[in-house]
Amino acid sequence: MKKLIIKYPIFILGFIGFIFNSCNSKFRVWVGPNKEQKIYNLKYGEHEKQKMDIFLPSNYDKSSPIILIVHGGAWKYGRKENMIQIQKMLFKNNIPSISINYRLVSKSKKITYREQLDDIATAIEKFNSLAGKAELEPNNYILLGESAGGHLALLYGYQHPEQIKKIISMSGPTDFYSKEYLRSFYSKYSSPILQKMVGTKFNRQHLSDEFKKASPIANISHVPTLIFQGNKDFLVNKHQGLALDSALKAQNVPHQLVFMKNTGHTPRFFSKRKRDSIIYPNILKWIKN
Repeated sequence: MKKLIIKYPIFILGFIGFIFNSCNSKFRVWVGPNKEQKIYNLKYGEHEKQKMDIFLPSNYDKSSPIILIVHGGAWKYGRKENMIQIQKMLFKNNIPSISINYRLVSKSKKITYREQLDDIATAIEKFNSLAGKAELEPNNYILLGESAGGHLALLYGYQHPEQIKKIISMSGPTDFYSKEYLRSFYSKYSSPILQKMVGTKFNRQHLSDEFKKASPIANISHVPTLIFQGNKDFLVNKHQGLALDSALKAQNVPHQLVFMKNTGHTPRFFSKRKRDSIIYPNILKWIKN
């Protein structure tokens, strides 16, 4: 199998003594004994945040989808290293993946969720240009996002069904405009960050249409969707996942809702049992089926 490393001859192909430091932002490559590769901090754009990690197992089919991982952090925080355990799990199961950093929301720098969607598009364009070297097909992606990353994965996936074959949303918000949302207590404490994310003032009495444009539930297309939602999630209210589930049913979109009892936000961080018995098995099943 051809590998991306051929573009970077300064690295020794047989080098396997690399020690991974998740805080190191320098470009580097690890190559295993079976020619599997982990490529860290490959630039996909000129901004300092526009870097991605590419994990290529030793033996995968050319038709394998590439899992593109989008971290969470309320659109303003977080980094790709927060998703490293999921990327390692995919690597162990012989699934190629990309995990990206993206520009974070900033009022002064005029960065909103739109620029973050642009970063996903740019990362895809970059990997498409390298897909042949990795013996993978371009525009054959599954988006996997957590929390704010789940929102971005849903929105980008629904808007680009020609590229995105499936979506996996883990604790991702879905609705910022409906009457149900506006009447909820959830809207009262989530609206300040949404206002920054959308880049438009949140006026409850005269809500801008921009909040509808930013809501995955208002942008649904026929992309199969896996939803993880905790029933005690305070950061992303349970009705966010339930509302998307209902909307997908109404539009006959293939989907699955994994609704977890006694579960808060991003449970894979806090419950090894749920991670290993519920979350990871459902992710792998969704990818492989």
